[in-house]
Amino acid sequence: HLHLLGAMNQQERYEAFVLPDGAKKVEVRQDTKVQHAATFTIEREDHTLGNLLRTQLHRDERVVFSGYMKPHPLEHCVVLKVQTSGACTPSEALEGALEDLREEVLSVRQRFKLEAEQRRKDRHLGN
Repeated sequence: HLHLLGAMNQQERYEAFVLPDGAKKVEVRQDTKVQHAATFTIEREDHTLGNLLRTQLHRDERVVFSGYMKPHPLEHCVVLKVQTSGACTPSEALEGALEDLREEVLSVRQRFKLEAEQRRKDRHLGN
């Protein structure tokens, strides 16, 4: 019966990615101590998005600092901190990073489709 003990406290898998009714995907809190800084809590995300956003924000010359953390393994959110030079708001920097990532994903998707189609044609022709 010891093997059942671990399953008793295990959360349902869907809780890691399904946003509960009434919950906001992103909460923004302006930093009251650091100028041009904000903290974004992004629900139902993990290191994948946290690290992508942090890296993309670092590419923006208006961003002075960006970092993220996952508060606890059982909490299904990431906390992202962003500080800008003042040339834009942290929210504008984050929106720009999200748009840049979206464009990169679409580009990779398009290149993948073209490559897959070329391979199908090559196979069909016997190359």
